[in-house]
Amino acid sequence: MVGGRRFRPGGGFGRQLDEHATPVGVPPPPAPAPPAGGMVESAVYIRGHRFASPAGLAETYRCLQEQDEAMAWIGLYRPDIDQITSLAREFRLHDLAVEDAINAHQRPKLERYGDTLFVVLRAARYDDLREEVEFSELHLFIGPGFVVTVRHGEAPDLAAVRRRLETDAPMLAQGPEAVLYAILDQVVDGYAPVVAGLENDIDEIETQVFGGDPNASRRIYGLSREVIEFQRAARPLLTMLDALAAGAGSYGTDEELRRYLRDVTDHLTQVVERVDGFRHLLQNILTVNATLVSQQQNEEMRSLTAASYAQNEELKKVSSWAAILFAPTLIGTVYGMNFVHMPELNWRFGYLFALLLMLLVCGTLYLVFKRRGWL
Repeated sequence: MVGGRRFRPGGGFGRQLDEHATPVGVPPPPAPAPPAGGMVESAVYIRGHRFASPAGLAETYRCLQEQDEAMAWIGLYRPDIDQITSLAREFRLHDLAVEDAINAHQRPKLERYGDTLFVVLRAARYDDLREEVEFSELHLFIGPGFVVTVRHGEAPDLAAVRRRLETDAPMLAQGPEAVLYAILDQVVDGYAPVVAGLENDIDEIETQVFGGDPNASRRIYGLSREVIEFQRAARPLLTMLDALAAGAGSYGTDEELRRYLRDVTDHLTQVVERVDGFRHLLQNILTVNATLVSQQQNEEMRSLTAASYAQNEELKKVSSWAAILFAPTLIGTVYGMNFVHMPELNWRFGYLFALLLMLLVCGTLYLVFKRRGWL
């Protein structure tokens, strides 16, 4: 029962959805492109069967007024303020919830305003081409005899949810809460391909890290941001599902719906646990990558140090031989000056003296450099 209105019980909804659930790791088929904005589809149901498909909001309101047991499901995609205002006036939606639905960018939450539930969900979709996770926002107004869905993104595929429910009239006859649980299941099922995509990205990052790819750190950081954003989208749903389960008895929710809700909670718990593991794994990979980068830098520094040492040794040898060869050049230059009054210039042994002096200086320098290890 939602908002004090009881619907005819049915069964088999959990089994019906499991047959159509998306397998883990297999991306769901792309949803049809929605219109630029406004109402996507509106339908009025009586006892689980489609009674009318109104073309606008005014016609939907009229059908609800004419049929006592009718339930309207209005699907909107990025509606304008006039449409939201019309819905708020007709269904007496709370101003705070209306403001959130207009502005979007809300965290996942569940709020009750009188007999109306306001639910914010964050759906996720993995883009294989860009290898990125795309997040979109979905707002739901659940009240006595109506369901209003406001999408601010491409996911989830609510048309598939509507088709699936319309094939199970007993389930749809239970009213707005059946639609709510079906949408929750669709959102949680949409998380499975995202988990598979993130796991594949992490495997690729591990290969990059141990392969010495310099761009690994940037990709680890980007993937960590996606994982954190995914945690923020999925983890609050656990609290919401617990709150729905806790209030199921008070509002007379059918037992089949309760079992289905527990099944959705189990699937979501598995998703949250795996995402938590991804975050810890990425932290470890980042630490390993930093260690490997540090080791590589140390190896490069050792290589540079060895090269610098070799260059210094070569420079010592060059400098030593330059000093040794400079000595005879200096002596020869001095005795090559054309001055008249120079000692040893007219001496018979002057030439031999100059040669011996050159040899003596060169030999002394050679011994000195040899002792110091320069040669």
